[in-house]
Amino acid sequence: MLTYLPATSQDIEYLLWLRQQTMTHYLELAGIPTDQQTHLSRIKYQLENACIICWQGTKAGLLKYTQDETQIEVIQIQIAPEYQGKGIGKAVLENVLAKSRKNKLKVVLSVLKHNPALRLYQRVGFEIMRHDASSYFLQYIPKIV
Repeated sequence: MLTYLPATSQDIEYLLWLRQQTMTHYLELAGIPTDQQTHLSRIKYQLENACIICWQGTKAGLLKYTQDETQIEVIQIQIAPEYQGKGIGKAVLENVLAKSRKNKLKVVLSVLKHNPALRLYQRVGFEIMRHDASSYFLQYIPKIV
């Protein structure tokens, strides 16, 4: 069972561990700093829009996104290593996409070029719109029927 809890400053230690486990390798490949202060800065960015993903009552990751009248921006999705490959990331994305269809909003996100999550994003309907030296920028446009 998938549930979401609002992230708070009490979750910083877990979120730092999660980010180090899930992102350090890809950030290093992209030449992006991976020191603790840089990780903490990214964790605290938009923390008020972050949710802890829980799978069967246990912390399994992070979803951070913003929404306005035109789009949903997925800022971060991170699934803890022991929960990867169980369909949790796909289920989280499907929840976001269902919200986008209901509200007729596009979804945008970016992913580091070396991150295999790109394949998941493309499988659920995201398309690459542009790229820079380190990242792809994707969007999902809901089909309006």
